[in-house]
Amino acid sequence: MTETMYIGSGDVAALMAGKNTKAHISLMQRFVSGVKPHYNAKASPIDALRTGSILEDRYLASLPMWFIPQYVVYSDEMDVFKASLDFAEIKDGKLFDFRELKTLYLNDYVDNIQPIKGDNEKLVAYVKKSHKKYYEQVQEQLYCTRLDSCYMVFLCVNNYDDEINYHRVITDDDVTLIRIHRDERVISKIKERGVIFQQIKDCYDIQPRQSA
Repeated sequence: MTETMYIGSGDVAALMAGKNTKAHISLMQRFVSGVKPHYNAKASPIDALRTGSILEDRYLASLPMWFIPQYVVYSDEMDVFKASLDFAEIKDGKLFDFRELKTLYLNDYVDNIQPIKGDNEKLVAYVKKSHKKYYEQVQEQLYCTRLDSCYMVFLCVNNYDDEINYHRVITDDDVTLIRIHRDERVISKIKERGVIFQQIKDCYDIQPRQSA
């Protein structure tokens, strides 16, 4: 059962949703189910999920070799929290920085990101206003990693043709990097919501998992 007792980066939106919402109830059901979910985003019939997974691989190909994909870290304060980092930058054997990749379709990217590219303050304000769940997810990751900041990367999606995307070469023109700093107010809310999950986990797990 304890294998499913974690709050991952992708669970933060459900965690922060109203406690009577389907998303939050579904999270609790999965948490205590003992049935570990298995996802294959590349086989998803949902274009956005499938394309996002393909383009994660293509973006990794554009990064230096010291970036590690899907690097997992557990909070050393509340080990119910687990962060899967899209791209972890490792230096001298330690986590130095990380990047969280998000895809935006062409129209959204051109209308909302391109005009303010390079202005980090405006980009952060845009994320807070239009992509609150992304902002909260990154705060959970910063909490788990104990880092002060990280990059959120918006990647422009030109189409949903798998064959084209599998061979796409990602350039600097295709992406916008946003430096996100720790927001202790948001982290406190995430921790508060996680208390009941930590209490349940502690009842069943006498040997809490350690950070990677």
